[in-house]
Amino acid sequence: MSALQVEKKRGFDKKTDIISAITLDPNTISSANYDEVHEWRVAIYDLLEENAFYPARVNAKGPFALHLSIVGNYLLFDVRDPETYKPIVAHYLSLSPFRGLIRDYFRVREHYFEAIKSAKPHQIEAVDMGRRGLHNEAADFLLTRLNNKLEMDHFTARRLFTLICAIQPYATRKTEAESGLPTVLFVCSMNSVRSPIAAALARRLYSNNLIARSAGVRSGKADGFVHEVMQEIGIDMSVHTPHTMDELVSSHFDLIITLSNDAKKAVKASRLEADKIEHWPTIDPTIVEGNRNLKLSAYKDLRIELEARIKSLNISGSQTA
Repeated sequence: MSALQVEKKRGFDKKTDIISAITLDPNTISSANYDEVHEWRVAIYDLLEENAFYPARVNAKGPFALHLSIVGNYLLFDVRDPETYKPIVAHYLSLSPFRGLIRDYFRVREHYFEAIKSAKPHQIEAVDMGRRGLHNEAADFLLTRLNNKLEMDHFTARRLFTLICAIQPYATRKTEAESGLPTVLFVCSMNSVRSPIAAALARRLYSNNLIARSAGVRSGKADGFVHEVMQEIGIDMSVHTPHTMDELVSSHFDLIITLSNDAKKAVKASRLEADKIEHWPTIDPTIVEGNRNLKLSAYKDLRIELEARIKSLNISGSQTA
């Protein structure tokens, strides 16, 4: 069956059968260098600009949010509601069968960039044809591997393969247990503002020395002010997807830090375990009233407060005197 026939069979709705948001798991796909992640941002932008997509075998209406993480040699496609971030369906894709295609992608890309610099037009065209051929082959293979799991058209599969190639060099493939690093969990009300900011700062301050995760008592929405105040210090929060405590894979942490009163109560009543639990009461900047500058200032104050407290942590999970 040709790609065109498959697309006709699916009958995509252009208004609902689309990916409207793409986020990346900062625990498994990360880079401390702001410039290094430019390629995956471009790939995300291209994919969001035009796509046709829906999860198969579930009764869910789009648009959809797609959250990506890499676990070992598997890419996890976590499909969610873009407004509530409530999980819809998740599928694992083994990256092993794609190793050759990914390797060829970077080789052909390098040849293409070199050809642009010095080659003649007919040579550039030949290299470009090879590049398009590789993308078509990879898209067909991706469609086959995700058949009856995640439905998409050939064009979307091409761009999704480009995104896979862009993010996989930054994958952290060791599990938490294998890493041997101390683990810290930050918990707030909705995992939209306080806990994701804290986890991002901890990852920045203790890069490669701890594993910092975040969760909420319930799931909230992505917050634009968070993106803005973190962008000021070179941390990209546009890739954050709110998660609840129930979605955590691990149930034990070296340190759990709660940032709101309801989080403190929820952690105490949950299945979570920790060598130490601390409560850092912090103001929720979303409740601050006033103009845009006043609200933004509240978010900056929160960032500064959390950064100061996190700097006083030692990486074994307890605060220094």
